[in-house]
Amino acid sequence: MEIVQQLRRREPGVDVIALLAMAGAILLGEFLAGAIIAWMLTTGRSLENGADARARRDLTALLAASPTRALRRDGDDLVEVGVEQVVVGDVLLVRPGEQVPVDGVLMAERAVLDESTLTGESRPVERQLADRVASGALNAGGPFELKAVATEADSTYRGLVRLVEQAQAERPPFARLADRVALWFVPFTLLVAGGAWAVSGDPVRALAVLVVATPCPLILATPIAITSGMSRMARRGVIVKGGGALELLARAEVVLLDKTGTVTAGRPRVLEVETFTDLGQDELVRLAASLDQVSAHVFAPAIVQEARDRHLELTFPDEVSETAGMGIAGTINGRQVTVGRAEWVADGPLPPQARAVKRRTGVEGSSSVFVAVDGRLAGAILLEDPLRPEAVRTIAGLRRRGVRQVVLVTGDRTEVAELVGGAVGVDRVLAERTPGDKVEAVITAQRHGLVIMVGDGVNDAPALAHADLGVAMGGQGATASSEAADVVIVVDRFDRLEEAIAVAQRTRRIAWQSIQLGMGLAIVAMGFAAVGLLAPVAGALVQEAIDVVAILSALRALRVSRPAEPRPELAELSERLRAEHRELGPRIDSLRRLADSIDQLGPDDALAQLWTVDRFLHEDLLPHELAEEDDAFPLVAASADGDDPTPALKHTHRELVRLSRLLHTAIDTLDTGPAPDDLPELRRLLYGLHAVIRLHNAQEEEAYGLLDQAADPIRA
Repeated sequence: MEIVQQLRRREPGVDVIALLAMAGAILLGEFLAGAIIAWMLTTGRSLENGADARARRDLTALLAASPTRALRRDGDDLVEVGVEQVVVGDVLLVRPGEQVPVDGVLMAERAVLDESTLTGESRPVERQLADRVASGALNAGGPFELKAVATEADSTYRGLVRLVEQAQAERPPFARLADRVALWFVPFTLLVAGGAWAVSGDPVRALAVLVVATPCPLILATPIAITSGMSRMARRGVIVKGGGALELLARAEVVLLDKTGTVTAGRPRVLEVETFTDLGQDELVRLAASLDQVSAHVFAPAIVQEARDRHLELTFPDEVSETAGMGIAGTINGRQVTVGRAEWVADGPLPPQARAVKRRTGVEGSSSVFVAVDGRLAGAILLEDPLRPEAVRTIAGLRRRGVRQVVLVTGDRTEVAELVGGAVGVDRVLAERTPGDKVEAVITAQRHGLVIMVGDGVNDAPALAHADLGVAMGGQGATASSEAADVVIVVDRFDRLEEAIAVAQRTRRIAWQSIQLGMGLAIVAMGFAAVGLLAPVAGALVQEAIDVVAILSALRALRVSRPAEPRPELAELSERLRAEHRELGPRIDSLRRLADSIDQLGPDDALAQLWTVDRFLHEDLLPHELAEEDDAFPLVAASADGDDPTPALKHTHRELVRLSRLLHTAIDTLDTGPAPDDLPELRRLLYGLHAVIRLHNAQEEEAYGLLDQAADPIRA
């Protein structure tokens, strides 16, 4: 019936050859051959459906695993309800082995979750009190409670399901290509069959030619290859909305990147803490974080996390009031604390230290939160949106995949955008762009090739929709960017963009190889049939074998080839080294602070602080760096793919040792403290050490990305 419908629509597919072959078999009395053709069509469709089901299993697994029930607390009782009945504010209990039913905020001290369904990462993750937990995650630890912050329809998992449903509804472009190829393959087959009949005078030879060309492996192999590639990406946390998007992904020539949340992490972290009074840094952070526990501001989680990293005990605030866009005020242990914008927090003109902080953040592109205690401006907390550790490596990888131009397009200030663009190595930077300007940038870039736009925010949605292919970063399925995009990366990893392009290119290559293999074998068999070496029955069996070969070839797109076995211990090492960097960060910044203020200190105080810095360098920092060189660098070198970063890192270690010795010698010559003539050299050494250490740590963290790859290899 499907073949007849194609003819009525004047869309003759390759299967029309099967109709001609069966009709010819009946007319020539080759009933066995006709039966085999009918059986071949049926089994061919069965093979296609079975292979397609295998290819889609990772997509359909998302649909099948949707949470359906939730355990809601009702006073002292627990009531099981349908997940669609959960409303924002409900307190839910998640037992061991159960899925998180809706997005919520953790109410327990800690929880261990398996988020592999959402992210593709097999390692369990640990969440702490007040952390956001995504629906669909599996409880891999003890029972815990969470407060719902979204309904089932607006939660992460339901958003992923919508994206998958949209992906499955799209017909792969290679299936349409198969019908276009039929425009020349059908006449070619009829020409060969007619020629065989005309030369030999035997119509059975024409029938044999039609039989071996029925059905063409093209129509079986290509949709299976495309769907296999989509399924493989879904397993890695990349949802591709149809085969058309996959083909475009494979042909990327120009990539436009948003900055915040794409090239940068999109989550602020504390860079430095400045105090303006005798209040210590830890106490300033403790008071600010205690108050920010109840704040909805985007900086609040970073300040609370900084307090956790410093192992500070927080106090729940009283008498809290928050003014949107300005700050938050409350009482902590009887002290009045205010956190927010400088002009709102300060009672009067800003002191010189506060003005210096505002100037610095303006130059560096960082942000600042000011803290007042009992009506007095006590200090500031500087925050940054850090570059993703994998950003430089990913952009270099895009070029290896055939991308000719990478452009950073952002609404941020030119100075900040240029710093970020230079750091990650893009070709061009377009700064201070509105959503409309981003659309214009996409249209302009399309003159130079096929354009992929990558973004994560609502303001990126128009550009994502106008690009040849839109990619949403970290989509939760309900955002405007996710809805506008053709591809959604649901795991918070920028390097999955390169991986997705690699998988798309491999899938496209396998699809064409399967087409060429199947059609090549069919054409050879047609030649044998035309000269009388294949009877219709034998030809039907040969064609069935060709179909199986083509399908098996297409299913290679589903196979995962790992460059190495997973080594989760490398991920643990990478995270430990990054944690050590975070712990050393405040003490590293003390070098710059001492350089800034050394001329304002008394001789004895300056000398004491210089010796403190010297002990930090020789007893903590340098042993840490040399231990990294012995323990981590060999593993990094072994994980590098032909571009070993460790020689440059070792050279920087030698420079750190040299500068530290120079500083030690300069301090050792001081008897009663630095004289004015000593200050320029001391300041030069302190600033130099601070800059080299910060740059070196950034380079090391980029190199740790190689350990992350070896721990969970990119399957491309």
